[in-house]
Amino acid sequence: RLVESGGGSVLPGGSLRLSCAAPVLRLDSYTVGWFRQAPGQQREFVASINWSGSSTEYADSVKGRFNVYRDNVEKTVLLQMDNLKPEDTATYYCAIRRTYRSSVVEESEYGDWGQGTQVTVAT
Repeated sequence: RLVESGGGSVLPGGSLRLSCAAPVLRLDSYTVGWFRQAPGQQREFVASINWSGSSTEYADSVKGRFNVYRDNVEKTVLLQMDNLKPEDTATYYCAIRRTYRSSVVEESEYGDWGQGTQVTVAT
């Protein structure tokens, strides 16, 4: 199971950096995805990074504002979120891609979900 951290409350335009760690697994062996779920909404894809860090994908809603990358020293996957908007408010989850039957943006491709970390963007 993965562990997310770094959430909090910020003003619109602010920044947060989320971290995804794996106490047991080696994250650098897997594609890791970030998803988010707002109250009353389905969980949606945010970003992903492949095992080497050479390939990333982003949802259109976060392109140009979010950056996913690996910290190879700490063995974590980070999600830098800049210029945050109120619509970014959600619980953010990381997960490991376990299957390759469909697209990298599909929730069903992933497992080992963390417990989530709350991000709130409000005045």
